[in-house]
Amino acid sequence: MSFPVRRTAHQVDELLDPDLRKIGASGRLWTRAEMVPALVGELSDGAGAIEATEMAGAVVGPELLLLTYVWHWRGRRARRSSLWRRSADSWRLLYHQGTPLEDV
Repeated sequence: MSFPVRRTAHQVDELLDPDLRKIGASGRLWTRAEMVPALVGELSDGAGAIEATEMAGAVVGPELLLLTYVWHWRGRRARRSSLWRRSADSWRLLYHQGTPLEDV
């Protein structure tokens, strides 16, 4: 799966909610201002495809959608959850967290 949107700051900016918070695997709390340049730079080196499996979605409130999935990239896996909020005519990422998975 390719993510060309993540390579363009303007498109990333439109995708992220103004109140975005992300908790990384390290426990670090990321803000929207930190995430825009981080996402744009993350895949700009042609770092390989990302695979998403076990996708599930649930409406959790008015204008709120919870998406969960398992992310596979460069031999690493993580269970991820994203909360999306409807804003005007689009959905924007409000909250995201990833938890690394051990290989069993």
